[in-house]
Amino acid sequence: MTPPDTDFEIKSLARQIHAALPQTQCTRCGFLDCKAYAEAIAQGNAAINQCPPGGAEGVAKLAAITDRPTLPLNLANGAEGPRSVAVIDESWCIGCTLCLPACPTDAILGSNKMMHTVIEQHCTGCELCIAVCPVDCISLENVTGERTGWAAWSQLQADQALERYDFHSCSRPNTLSLSHETVVQASHNTAPHGAKTSSESLKQSVITAALAKSRTTRSIKP
Repeated sequence: MTPPDTDFEIKSLARQIHAALPQTQCTRCGFLDCKAYAEAIAQGNAAINQCPPGGAEGVAKLAAITDRPTLPLNLANGAEGPRSVAVIDESWCIGCTLCLPACPTDAILGSNKMMHTVIEQHCTGCELCIAVCPVDCISLENVTGERTGWAAWSQLQADQALERYDFHSCSRPNTLSLSHETVVQASHNTAPHGAKTSSESLKQSVITAALAKSRTTRSIKP
């Protein structure tokens, strides 16, 4: 395949690549979402082996689409493994709601100061909710045994995940950038840049207090 040299060709290739990705929106590829990764591949700015959820089969699919050599999965982006879903320990959940915008498929149900729960069939196992949870009440549960990559996922599930992600992005126009920023900050334990609004400051104070209380309770729990 001749490398695309026009904007139309690049966009067409990006669409083909995007359609072949698992749509977990996990950001492990190093990009904001699957679409951004697909566009980077089409533009020659990313390799085809940066998607752990797709695994070796996913790399082979992208190699066929782009006419590039098949490569081993880049372990810097993560290893291929079974599909997991998030599970919330409701006894520790403080109802902070930080995980709600972080979830790319709206798989978490909950409201402020109320216990949250995960809808298993909608969870892609992206792990983005884990980084933002201030009380570490979210864990992952293997739901596919020894099946990994596309053997642990299906095109139907990918299509449904993309549909939910598109709805999530449209219904919450600022969610995508804000949730990604929050995840990055939580992962690096840094404070948000810029001044906070009074509501944000209040929410952070509540979460900080709840976190301190939760850790104290856990430390004395038999």
